[in-house]
Amino acid sequence: MQNARRETSAFVCGLLALAAAGAAAAADEPQEWLGRMNEALTTRNYDGVFVLMHGGRVDTMRIIHRVKDGEVMERLVSLDGSGREFVRTGTELTCYMPDKKTVLVERRPPETTLLGTLPKFDEATGDFYRLEHVQRTRLMGRAARVIAVKPRDEFRYGYRLWIDEKTAMPLRTQLCDGGGKVIEQVQFASLVLPATIADSEFKPQVATEGFRWLRQKGEARQFSFAAAPAWRALRLPPGFRMTLRSAQSMPGVDGPVEHLVFSDGLASVSVFVETQSDGTKAISGPARVGSSSAFATSTNGKHVTAVGEVPPITVRTIANSMQADDAARSRDSSPPPADFATSGAPRR
Repeated sequence: MQNARRETSAFVCGLLALAAAGAAAAADEPQEWLGRMNEALTTRNYDGVFVLMHGGRVDTMRIIHRVKDGEVMERLVSLDGSGREFVRTGTELTCYMPDKKTVLVERRPPETTLLGTLPKFDEATGDFYRLEHVQRTRLMGRAARVIAVKPRDEFRYGYRLWIDEKTAMPLRTQLCDGGGKVIEQVQFASLVLPATIADSEFKPQVATEGFRWLRQKGEARQFSFAAAPAWRALRLPPGFRMTLRSAQSMPGVDGPVEHLVFSDGLASVSVFVETQSDGTKAISGPARVGSSSAFATSTNGKHVTAVGEVPPITVRTIANSMQADDAARSRDSSPPPADFATSGAPRR
């Protein structure tokens, strides 16, 4: 009887050991690390200086992020050249641009950060990206996991991320093309995670006397698409679908600009549709905006611009497929929000 009990006990212990090993393995999965990283970026207090490298340029920035009583505050400061600062309180973002003597005030989605968009992964995105746990290494004197997010086709970029094992903060991120070439890199030079951050850290150092202030209009207004044909994309790259359709006011543009967002769950492309000014020839063709690709064209008397951190073929495909269609309005299962939406702040 005692032998039987010992065997049963050993069997149970073996099952518990296997379960523990399985849980540890699950926690070690690349997808789990990405989830922890995004949670850290949005819920932790942090203050760091990082170097941004893109397009042959090197910029040094400071980011301060605080969550207090459920409210997010952020301040992003350019330590080189322009002296630009971006201060976010909740969903309001104020952009101080001393090189243009302008202050722009707009809204920003609450779930984003001024560090920019970093990859989130789910079952749907698995059809278009492949996750790999590359290695364990050390960076900035910290143990880190290197995770690779690789695109499965030519319509999207990939990432490499160095994630701090202790804090889950991204110590280095690289945006890469399909061949692994680095398009943009962000690397922290210093990073601390204080328990508290004083309100004074979010006060801009820019003197704004004589600056022009531009504020997003129509915070409580409603724009109806019933008065004009809806816009839709006739042909989207695999995996992309429309996730937002709204309107916004933009400085220097008469009337509302229709804003559509297409996403594959990780990458996204914003499309802006505006009325062409009389006698003004709109700029068309491809362009680069930092690490983003852009493509502009004209159709049905409207100027269409697509921009996103995706390969040029993706924005060109989407921009060229945009069409005004009365029938599309009845087929659109995603009604526009009641108020104006913002395109978001400059990424850095």
